[in-house]
Amino acid sequence: MQNVMVVGAGKGGMAILQLVQDSIVLNVQAVIDLKADAPGIQWAKECGIETSSDWRPFVNEKIDMIIEVTGNEEVYRDLRKAFSRETVLIPTSVARMLIKLFKDKERLISKIQQETYKYNLIFNSVDDGMMVINNDEKVILLNHIAEKLIGIPREEALGKHISTIVPKSELPRVLRTRTIESNREVQLPNGLSVISTRIPIIDKNGLLMGGFSVFKDISQAVSMAEEITDLKEVQTKLEAIFYCSDEAISVVDETGIGIMVNPAYTRITGLSEEQVIGKPATIDIAVGDSVHMKVLKTRRAVKGVPMLVGPHKREVVVNGAPIIVDGKLKGSVGIIRDVSELKNLDRELYRAKQMIRTLEAKYSFDDIIGSSDVMKIAIEQAKLAAQTPATILLRGESGTGKELFAHAIHNASDRKFNKFIRVNCASLSESLLESELFGYVEGAFTGAKRGGKKGLFEEANNGSIFLDEIGELSLNTQVKLLRVLQENEITRVGGTEAISLNVRVIAATNENLEKAMANGEFREDLYYRLNQMPIFIPPLRKRKEDINSLCIRLIEKINGEYGRNVEGITKSALSRLLHYEWPGNIRELDNIIRRAIIFMNYNEKLVDSKHIFELGNQPPTDSETPIDLHSEATLSQRLEEYEKIIIRKTLEKNSGNKTKTAKELGLSVRNLYYKLEKYNLANNSMK
Repeated sequence: MQNVMVVGAGKGGMAILQLVQDSIVLNVQAVIDLKADAPGIQWAKECGIETSSDWRPFVNEKIDMIIEVTGNEEVYRDLRKAFSRETVLIPTSVARMLIKLFKDKERLISKIQQETYKYNLIFNSVDDGMMVINNDEKVILLNHIAEKLIGIPREEALGKHISTIVPKSELPRVLRTRTIESNREVQLPNGLSVISTRIPIIDKNGLLMGGFSVFKDISQAVSMAEEITDLKEVQTKLEAIFYCSDEAISVVDETGIGIMVNPAYTRITGLSEEQVIGKPATIDIAVGDSVHMKVLKTRRAVKGVPMLVGPHKREVVVNGAPIIVDGKLKGSVGIIRDVSELKNLDRELYRAKQMIRTLEAKYSFDDIIGSSDVMKIAIEQAKLAAQTPATILLRGESGTGKELFAHAIHNASDRKFNKFIRVNCASLSESLLESELFGYVEGAFTGAKRGGKKGLFEEANNGSIFLDEIGELSLNTQVKLLRVLQENEITRVGGTEAISLNVRVIAATNENLEKAMANGEFREDLYYRLNQMPIFIPPLRKRKEDINSLCIRLIEKINGEYGRNVEGITKSALSRLLHYEWPGNIRELDNIIRRAIIFMNYNEKLVDSKHIFELGNQPPTDSETPIDLHSEATLSQRLEEYEKIIIRKTLEKNSGNKTKTAKELGLSVRNLYYKLEKYNLANNSMK
């Protein structure tokens, strides 16, 4: 502990004394000033500290530090002469600097306290519930509205795991996915319905700091519109709500003409009462369909419809409900939530996902629908293969879901945190495909980038690469792929240096590779390298028991894409689907369900037989392709003749359009050209 003597007890000395008072290493031994009523002298007496009008009696006492605050240089020189060099003497200029620093510190602390108060005031003044968790999924912030909605005091909630506060909370999921989840309807433990938006908290360096949830009770406004039976009473109650609600509310009559809007509506849409009242319900819509008109048409509540409103095209989510009096529809009420900022974040996230869409696997085995025995076998084989580094060959007809299996295998393997690259071997020419797969060195060909370019195999290093339509590879490219599989290395186009890789290859084909080997179109050694772990994905006609569950999943998916609310499929419609052979497999089923939903009315909830148009193109009948049972031709020859007839008739139907014919037959254009040459049909085609 250092003994301090302060010389000068005016305002400056008093400031120094307050500064020293907070120190744990300095002890004020004496305060000196000529004036007995100086503030520092009075303070020292109150604190029991020795005071004097002369410093000389303290010369022989043990003083470690003297702070001279008189501003008199003569006093400073006398003090320096009287005390030994071991005593630290701080002049007035330094003391003033300390005082200034002390005052700056006080101002800074005061400013921080004011800002903290301001942020807490805002946090607890909004009408939305707000909750923040850290990376350990523990609650660290909870505002008054959240406390009220959840029904648990803030003191009890802070520091607790989120699952003990809201057992079914999905907030921890955003810590794992780092994905914003907007406008999700949630049921709280006390029965309240809220709309919740969950956001991961990520700093500018990409470090995850926690998760943030903002939620609002929507049950009161929506249930009010559903339960009140007198339109005038609705108007009276809504007026009481209008002026204290931060969410826009609009009401139309049974013909869709606006009759009420609140101030928040004007603020969000930019449209005044005069521009809306007495006008059609579509007056405020910039992009999207009117929720009011949907409610009036279906007599049902509609929730969570995104649209753009007003001249500034503000992004909102709209909930609507019918007003029914004595069983008669009298109008509709809509509640509009402004989600522009969250939608902007959603768009940024979507664009980022689009940029890396070739570097990630989107599906898992949970996304594969199938309870039939043949499908269970394929799934179990795929799960087993995912745990090994073996090359996998997915075989099956077009539209059976080979790419879905490839995604799931990657996500179930120990490579799931690395890249997943997808390549369609039939979509690129031979020269372009080779440079895309293996990359090229600088100067490899005209137009090559300076410095060369990495190939897709290098991009997929330590991850997986999915080679779809592997049967379309040229023999030259097959040789290079064989080297990758045998030596785990590639050589860029135009280069000589071998580059080592660690890539898991998942290949897929709908071709008969054995026949291609026999015809010299596919290398035998590559076939055996690829065929380490073959997985046969059954066509839909061999697992028709899965059609019902597939329809349910497809309807859920299409509802989200088309903004529909279809609930299922009738027995008669399902019967039609079960009696069809599905040459296009699940892709064709998806097409049929989409087309059915498009032609359904908005008030229809089930896909019926009348919504399902003619199923596919029936194969030629026996009268069109007479089969000579007494012919000596082999089965392979008879199948080729039958294939020739199908290709010719499909080509004639499409007026010689090869692209359309290939798409309809589930072939690549390149494969169709091969078959046209094989069956001598090329000269007979029109395009």
